[in-house]
Amino acid sequence: MGEDLFEDLRRQMLAEVVTEAVLTVGHTGRAAFSERVLNVIGRVPRHEFVPVVVQAYAYLNRPLPIGYEKTVSQPFIVALMTDLLQPDAGDRVLEVGSGAGYQAAVLAQLVKRVYTVDIIEELARGAERRLERLGYGNVEVRVGNGYYGWPEHAPYDKIMVTAASDLIPPPLLAQLKSGGRMVIPTGMPDKQTLILVEKSAAGSLSTHEILPVRFSELEDPGAIAGAA
Repeated sequence: MGEDLFEDLRRQMLAEVVTEAVLTVGHTGRAAFSERVLNVIGRVPRHEFVPVVVQAYAYLNRPLPIGYEKTVSQPFIVALMTDLLQPDAGDRVLEVGSGAGYQAAVLAQLVKRVYTVDIIEELARGAERRLERLGYGNVEVRVGNGYYGWPEHAPYDKIMVTAASDLIPPPLLAQLKSGGRMVIPTGMPDKQTLILVEKSAAGSLSTHEILPVRFSELEDPGAIAGAA
């Protein structure tokens, strides 16, 4: 498919994301996302982050399979989670769940540095190669159990988690900087909720339920973390 067609499809996808924001405002409290976030969603080549066999569907507003029983998230959810994070140009962000690298690519255009972790080595290495090829030089990828975060680079201004945990992992709370924000899906597999976590300047935590979601589960905390 030609780049001109992909450009048209990206515009259609963006229009659907904008419409869905209006339709879900009762849950999210956000009738519109920031222009910075929407501009990036409209630029990132999502077709580069899915297998060739589904590239024709890359700009549908739906999750798509990327192998290993994982998916690249629905564009609306990517936009919502990114907007909730309130990314600033100087931020250092931890992402848990690299997948194909799409969310990291979105964050990379909004913040100073992205550190992203995935427990599936094939996905992490694939994301690393893809992000490097596409010129996202401010993203660092690690193979490991994201439940434990990436303590070597902590604390982080923002943390994005794209896999669900029954409860918010304590290591991630510890690695969030005072004044920071975390977006994470939590709950049992059939009853997950997207949560916004805010840590005050004094270090106290508050949580806000956003809307029901469905994500892959974060690896059991008893699993052995992978090597970098």
